[in-house]
Amino acid sequence: MLKDDFSPTEDPLTAAEKLEKYSGDVDWSYLRPHFQAGNLIYVDPGLDLKTAGLAFAEDDQGQVRKWLKCGDLVQPCELHAEHWISEKTQFQAMIVRPFILAQPIHK
Repeated sequence: MLKDDFSPTEDPLTAAEKLEKYSGDVDWSYLRPHFQAGNLIYVDPGLDLKTAGLAFAEDDQGQVRKWLKCGDLVQPCELHAEHWISEKTQFQAMIVRPFILAQPIHK
């Protein structure tokens, strides 16, 4: 039986726990629709994906702007997509609505 005060919109997880829950390894076929919608953000391998995700989740606009300015975060273009397709790149991805953060997995 459901509690009377239960609301499905309430999620007791912390921001870090939510990021962990909505993270995983994916290939380009998963990322392509998000790329086409303009919601994909490439995270340089030198930047910790979870750190970037937390900055987005906490709306730390100053930090995000710094990473964008120095190239640690990039909104990818068609040339990126073509390269990832040809290389069959695998990614670790993280959903931080409305964005998908993606970082290549180096084997």
